Amino acid sequence: SSGTFGSFQGVSFTDANKGTAVGNGGTILRTTNGGTNWTLQSSGTTEYLAGVSFTDADNGTAVGSNLSSGLGIILRTTDGGINWTLQSSVTTNALNGVSFTDTDNGTAVGYNVSSDSGIILRTTDGGTTWFSQTSGVSGFLAGVSFTDANNGTVVGRDGIILRTTNGGTNWTLQ
Repeated sequence: SSGTFGSFQGVSFTDANKGTAVGNGGTILRTTNGGTNWTLQSSGTTEYLAGVSFTDADNGTAVGSNLSSGLGIILRTTDGGINWTLQSSVTTNALNGVSFTDTDNGTAVGYNVSSDSGIILRTTDGGTTWFSQTSGVSGFLAGVSFTDANNGTVVGRDGIILRTTNGGTNWTLQ
């Protein structure tokens, strides 16, 4: 049991025992025993969290948005979630998914309602700075997964699948 009735949107495990789940109201739960017990962590926000990615037991990033304003939010931890720090992003749009391959290289995806375009953000310095990448598609981007710093896939509404082999410099519709 999670001990809460909140809605969860994202989860990331670094091994069979250590995992983190994120959801509505800035809720972050952590397990160190494969989900038998979950501990509530203080995210420092009450915003909607949609995605989370940990590269090891200590380093993780969560993304989401303010549901009323649509502003994107990025949180980072380097101590297993004991402390979460708000990072600045280059988007004012909702973020739905995030994937890190190591502590430095990560990608977040989302959606710009006003322009009906997919949002892709990239960092190569652990989230200190984020820069926009061109998705080339209209529509809602929901999830992202990278196997290494160069090779990744983004998925979205209406059958969108994008693939990169160069860290997101170019995205190809599949």
